[in-house]
Amino acid sequence: MIPHIPVLKNELVQAFSDTKGTIIDATLGYGGHSQALLASNPNIDIIGIDRDQEAIDFSKRRLAPYGERVQIIKGRFGEVVPKILAERPVAGILADIGVSSLQLDKKERGFSLQSDTLDMRMDRQSELSAYEVVNEYGPEELARVLREYGEIRNARRVAEHIVRHRPITSARELSQIAAQVLPKTKKIHPATTLLQAIRIEVNQELRELESLLDAVETYTPKGATIAIITFHSLEDRIVKNRFKKWAMKCICPPEAMRCSCGANHALGIIVTKKPITATQEEIERNPRARSAKLRIFRLRDER
Repeated sequence: MIPHIPVLKNELVQAFSDTKGTIIDATLGYGGHSQALLASNPNIDIIGIDRDQEAIDFSKRRLAPYGERVQIIKGRFGEVVPKILAERPVAGILADIGVSSLQLDKKERGFSLQSDTLDMRMDRQSELSAYEVVNEYGPEELARVLREYGEIRNARRVAEHIVRHRPITSARELSQIAAQVLPKTKKIHPATTLLQAIRIEVNQELRELESLLDAVETYTPKGATIAIITFHSLEDRIVKNRFKKWAMKCICPPEAMRCSCGANHALGIIVTKKPITATQEEIERNPRARSAKLRIFRLRDER
């Protein structure tokens, strides 16, 4: 049984169809994207990174037929990718930001609204879990997490409400408590963005994404294709703005009367002027694909 359906798989295969060399799958997960790339393109090999041991064990079995074309590393991609780029050339980087379907569906992992635990760690060996964030953060720090990562307007009120109901031991209990003071919505459970915010804090997801982009900017692997899938506005905004920065030819200050920098500073080109989204057919097969956005950047060959 395949525990996770990779989103925008065909679009990613197309993005790397002409690639030759090593592709870093920064979010290996259950190996769906890597398997599709290896099967469609005999000219590539994969370095897969993940911090979830359960996912790594599954992907080792799934990708075993490709032998030496696959190398798997356990760790945070924000730490591993810079080391790889410093040591060797790569032809592409893929990142599918967010949690897998299996992580969401397994109630013991504590990611979902119905979970009986309060965990949310992608790496179960990490010290910080959702339990500590919910039960040990002060109201100001908890409000910061909800405001920055969940874009919750009444974050302070929600945080204070949570603090008054401590201890909280499950995501289900947290969702019910928070829903009492969160704005009601028609499309999603009111606590959905709250759980998202706590999950991002636990796993430092935005910091990891920034570290990945920083590494690309520092090492700028020649001709590499950078393909990143995001699932919410915070991630997408980070990727969109960084790609725009990389595509800028002129870096003179806005107040400059004329360009004096040479206008040759672009790291490459934005391939996707607008993000690629799932087709209706894919959404019907996999509803979690509805919020996925794929942005692609291609670094220039010469430096």
